[in-house]
Amino acid sequence: MSVFHIRRRIEIDAGHRIATHGSKCRNLHGHRYGIEAECAADALHDGGEQTDMALDFAFLKDEMMSRIDAFCDHGLIVALSDAALLDLFAPNGADPVVWRARLAQTVARDGAALTSDTRLGSKIYVVPFHPTAEALARHWFEVLAAPVVERSGGAARLVALRVWETPNCMAEYAP
Repeated sequence: MSVFHIRRRIEIDAGHRIATHGSKCRNLHGHRYGIEAECAADALHDGGEQTDMALDFAFLKDEMMSRIDAFCDHGLIVALSDAALLDLFAPNGADPVVWRARLAQTVARDGAALTSDTRLGSKIYVVPFHPTAEALARHWFEVLAAPVVERSGGAARLVALRVWETPNCMAEYAP
């Protein structure tokens, strides 16, 4: 059986740290992340605006921009368990424990929490895992999987999500 594959890549700039890392990645630092979504379809659309396509590249880009770029670009990706780092961002006058508890409720409900209600008005994206390339690949896969099916009218499915932290280091999630 033939399968069509398409790929779309975006890039974002974001900071993070891996608090449990035994070396330099425990320090706050940033990356120019490359994020590539790979979709597959068993057949192409036979009519409409996606005729002879598995999924319009522009539709895939729209989903990646609205669900990844809008939340993470020029922000800081922080593990919910990294209380020391989060406490640095607690708004002036706020009890950091209460502020983190509100973030934890949003993370539990939505899988992540985006806020700029921070001491410096900085954008942070709080996730329930250490923000490694591997874990981000799985997270962003889960964020994009349903929209890919919807935007393709059920013709395409997300099959892999790749995250480059550097031009030489990439992690892939493909369930």
